[in-house]
Amino acid sequence: MTLCAEKPHVSDIRERIGRLKARLSDCDLCPRSCHVDRHTGNDGICGMSTEISISSANLHHGEEPPLSGSRGSGTIFLTGCNLKCVYCQNYPISQLRHGYAITHDALVNTMLELQSRRAHNINFVTPTHYSAHIAEAIVDARDRGLTIPIVYNSSGYDNVEVLRELDGLIDIYLPDMRYSDSENAERYSSAPDYPSVNRAVIKEMFRQVGLLETDSNGVAEKGLIIRHLVLPDNISGTKDTLEFISKEISAKTSISLMSQYFPAHRASEFESLSRRITRDEYKQAADWMHEFNLENGWCQNEEI
Repeated sequence: MTLCAEKPHVSDIRERIGRLKARLSDCDLCPRSCHVDRHTGNDGICGMSTEISISSANLHHGEEPPLSGSRGSGTIFLTGCNLKCVYCQNYPISQLRHGYAITHDALVNTMLELQSRRAHNINFVTPTHYSAHIAEAIVDARDRGLTIPIVYNSSGYDNVEVLRELDGLIDIYLPDMRYSDSENAERYSSAPDYPSVNRAVIKEMFRQVGLLETDSNGVAEKGLIIRHLVLPDNISGTKDTLEFISKEISAKTSISLMSQYFPAHRASEFESLSRRITRDEYKQAADWMHEFNLENGWCQNEEI
């Protein structure tokens, strides 16, 4: 099993934030490396400028049990996305970019307000293209009394160099592992390098935070939770993904094996994606978890 690194001192954090913000002028915050100047517009794949935009911020009770707990996860849904998934279930936010602009100070205040409402954590949803903004907001919120964990809830299509700049700021990583096959990643998300990028990302996230750790009430304090959405006709390459996790991360990794796929956005244009998964397809995915001795996690609506 790979050992995670000790959380570093953050005395250099302002310097790291400066480096992240500098990337916005020739943006390579994500693997797309669009090299657009986001100060002057929103011409990159994510479609977002340097202005922070969110669609909502509220307590969410539908996350994995250690995240939602009894009081809810303080989710902040960020607008835009660096993937182009044809079946995206949040496409009004990610693809159509429905949301509203929010200042840095307002974002910090939102984080503190969610804490005052007794959220178990601050959960940034689709944060990759806003990593510079988020890093600065976390530091300023901590300075003003934020004490609850930070969740980085991403598609798993991140820039490893950027993640290293976030080391010590993120308590819980919640990435997707969507594909193990580059052709499917290209066809359905326009990201042929997704499998290789994603696996490097998972290794870096695990290096930083290690296995999931919870408090006496089972609420997450630190660690890695991997989400895997089972797609029809094994488009997601579930067996290969689970084997990778078991052999190259840890068989004790916490995995959320999701069955809630339904045809959304442009999915009806693709025959294989135009239906929900079958009971047998999901059972096969759960059986693979057991085959690879993956001990910790959740099937949809029940614990493994």
